[in-house]
Amino acid sequence: MSALVLASSSRWRRQLLDRLGLPYVCASPDIDETPRPDESPEALIHRLALSKASRLAQDYPSHLIIGSDQVAVFEGEILGKPGSEAKARETLTRFSGQRVHFLTGLALLDTAQGMHTVCHEQYDVVFRRLSDREITNYVAREQPLDSAGSFRMEGLGITLFDKLEGDDPNTLIGLPLIRLCQMLRDAGLDPLGDTQ
Repeated sequence: MSALVLASSSRWRRQLLDRLGLPYVCASPDIDETPRPDESPEALIHRLALSKASRLAQDYPSHLIIGSDQVAVFEGEILGKPGSEAKARETLTRFSGQRVHFLTGLALLDTAQGMHTVCHEQYDVVFRRLSDREITNYVAREQPLDSAGSFRMEGLGITLFDKLEGDDPNTLIGLPLIRLCQMLRDAGLDPLGDTQ
């Protein structure tokens, strides 16, 4: 049976994968996440998720490697990580009272078989109307500078929403576990299988 590798440095993705109770190793791939000209959000997350997994393939030749990436899409614009408090506040001001789509790409690369599967999951967030003070306080407290959409669902970010809509709330955190479990089972690694 192939060992499992998570191609990510995200502690949030590690926490999600921990829930499955499977042994795995974590390695951070170094890839350029810049969108290409005229690249659709779906094409971008497909490419990035698969690129993250593929970047580690040489180091893990008999493994199942998980790659994942997420973007926010608002008014046709792809929004990544804000990187600064000012940008995070600006993004949340735009999102106030609006619906925002989050797309998460998920790749599973089987290096032993030379096969891969890639999908994407959508999760929508309806933001409540936020005051400037709420936005400033939220960004100062949570510092969501490395999170697509300028918030953390796994923390205080839940206070920003009116409604969440989608098949798997883990998608919003960055690792769609329902789909991942299906992919792992298809690859011969069942989280509910017999333990050794």
